[in-house]
Amino acid sequence: MTMTEEPMTQELLISSDSHVKIGHDSVKEHLASKFHEAYDKAASGFTQQMNSGAGAVNKAWDTSRKREQDTSAFRLRNMTQPGHTDAKARLEAMDLDGVAQEVLYCEVSGFRYLYQVEGGTAEATVAFNDAMHEFGAVDPSRLIVSYQIPIHDIDFAVKEVHRVASMGGKSLQLPVFPPEVDLPDYYHERYDPLFAAIQETGLPICCHIGLNTMLSSLTDRDPTPDRGIMVTMVGLSTGEALGMWVMTGILERFPDLKLVFVEPGLGWVAWWVYIADDLASRQGYNFPDIKELPSYYFHKNVHLTFIEEPDALQSEIIRRRIGVENIMWSSDFPHPVTSWPHSRKIVEEQFAGIPANERELMVSGNAKRVWNL
Repeated sequence: MTMTEEPMTQELLISSDSHVKIGHDSVKEHLASKFHEAYDKAASGFTQQMNSGAGAVNKAWDTSRKREQDTSAFRLRNMTQPGHTDAKARLEAMDLDGVAQEVLYCEVSGFRYLYQVEGGTAEATVAFNDAMHEFGAVDPSRLIVSYQIPIHDIDFAVKEVHRVASMGGKSLQLPVFPPEVDLPDYYHERYDPLFAAIQETGLPICCHIGLNTMLSSLTDRDPTPDRGIMVTMVGLSTGEALGMWVMTGILERFPDLKLVFVEPGLGWVAWWVYIADDLASRQGYNFPDIKELPSYYFHKNVHLTFIEEPDALQSEIIRRRIGVENIMWSSDFPHPVTSWPHSRKIVEEQFAGIPANERELMVSGNAKRVWNL
């Protein structure tokens, strides 16, 4: 059953965070051959980086689970699904799951290596985004790809934002932490032309949590087999990014920016919103670059995605503190924690007793607004 054939009475589900695997060969199909050697060198360096420190965690986890679990059951929920790499198969997987639209993030973080393609950074970035576009072009009304915007060359980044927008793009992805690639945090004035361009397009900036390499020292100290201590800190480290965006005046200067933090979790963010205001109001901390309380900018500009977090979702206090207009459901297909192919059942369980108008916002309405769907 396709999206257009679904009964009108069926609840609309939009996943605000799902994944697609675009291989290096697919990128090079869109890149002139004279850049291939430099691309391969940069990609190889990226692979080596991901095989050590924080980057090694996912690989170790996947290896241990394949060893320990029954593969016939495990493969239903891991990244061997054909819809991970094939757009037509992806649409079939979405139909099976009852999901109308997905916002898609590439498994590869291009920002970690594209800037190292010697003599061809711009060309390689364009090729990367063209490969993403090709995947989504199979059905752009349902497959909402997130184009990766570089931050080393701001003039080029501005051009790429406008190019992506002219192609009908609806989602932009930026690194969560610029210092990971030896750049200043986002409050630095070097980014102002980029944020002005993004604000002009009306497209959201999506910051997907992931292998924060700044946690590599913790990875080395973590004694647990799958580095579970470090993994819990990945989402929590989003508090640093929230502070940089909210408390430094970026959203004061660019009030119409839309920010999406992808997969940070919900419960702890309610505490962050509370304590940020408490710092400014009761404790007397000085944030000279903002005129309102931190929560004002959070509620106006920031959005969060989640997968399964029933305790936070069912707490009216947490929903109110974060804001039901700031929360968006996702299936995280095809990662091991995905709700696929039972998303409708799991959504029904998670949202039991939540008012219908709030539920509609979190499973589809907010996503439609944020991504201009």
